Amino acid sequence: MSTRAAQSLARPFTLGSAELRNRIVMAPMTRAQSPGGIPGENVAAYYARRAAAGTGLIITEGTYVDHPSAGDMESVPRFHGEEQLAGWRRVVDAVHAEGGKIMPQLWHVGIQRQAGKPPFPQAPSVGPSGVALDGTADAGEALSLADIDKIIEAFADAAREAERIGFDGIELHGAHGYLIDQFLWGRTNRRTDAYGGDAVSRTKFAADIVAAVRERVSPDFPLVLRFSQWKANNYDAKLATDPDEFQALLEPLAQAGVDAFHASGRRYWEPEFPASGLDLNVAGWARKLTGKPVITVGSVGLDAAFDPSAFTPEARAGVESVERLLERLQRDEFDLVAVGRALLADPEWADKVLEGRETELTPFSHDSLSKLH
Repeated sequence: MSTRAAQSLARPFTLGSAELRNRIVMAPMTRAQSPGGIPGENVAAYYARRAAAGTGLIITEGTYVDHPSAGDMESVPRFHGEEQLAGWRRVVDAVHAEGGKIMPQLWHVGIQRQAGKPPFPQAPSVGPSGVALDGTADAGEALSLADIDKIIEAFADAAREAERIGFDGIELHGAHGYLIDQFLWGRTNRRTDAYGGDAVSRTKFAADIVAAVRERVSPDFPLVLRFSQWKANNYDAKLATDPDEFQALLEPLAQAGVDAFHASGRRYWEPEFPASGLDLNVAGWARKLTGKPVITVGSVGLDAAFDPSAFTPEARAGVESVERLLERLQRDEFDLVAVGRALLADPEWADKVLEGRETELTPFSHDSLSKLH
């Protein structure tokens, strides 16, 4: 094992009741390999292989909560229904057998859903105000207060089920322009009731979900919230433009019961608020402002940031040394490191990095995606 990796990435970490063997996290990445929303043996083997090769914590691909408008793909796994939850139990058992920990990412796509799409074609597209990410009005239906209550319950019910079937915690998908993020962002949240208004008011939907989850699960069952400053296909969008706005956004969520923030950035080495004079990335700022543990993510182990072309035949990203990452981790800028495309390309990424075998890592390419296993 390389000395530097042993001093940083290989250290265990405790997050609530989850005892993680190291600081390496598999980032959630949609696979669409679960027909009928049921994760099968292939899904269990996919995650177990990465756990067997040293990944400490796996956060699953987004999985739809029990609301008809939650998703728009038949083959994306769902987190409700007897067969679906039985499939997830098999996934949990497979990961645990390899010594790993695993959390489901609970997901509602909100206004990004196109009406008429499966798994429930008759369900409408819904969001805070019926406003699309590009600001287009009348892109769907604005949620009523009764609908909001149902969705909050759906997230809470899913969290309860996750603990029941053996998961080690849950992650709420509050990033990339999906429903929770749509409430956080002023462009898509134009409500005039308690769920809209200033930055603090726009956190109420997410905070209510967090509070409802906390009521349904054990006190030490970890709850992670993933957020981002950017949106799908809109990398310039910002929830907060300075540390004060950022603190106003995060504090209500921390107080509601978030145990850790998963801060989705495109490049982990870029400072989030350079005008402040501090060289902290978005995760580092979340840690500084809330005191909560944070997970950083964004082009870890690769020399090219994610962009919309990343899943085309021309997509390529070479292997980059993790030395810069280790420097930041050793100075406690963040607590855990999520790895995305690099772990898709090479299931043994964790073991190879921890053992100083970076020269053996597989670069990310379209070919590596076509062979996902």
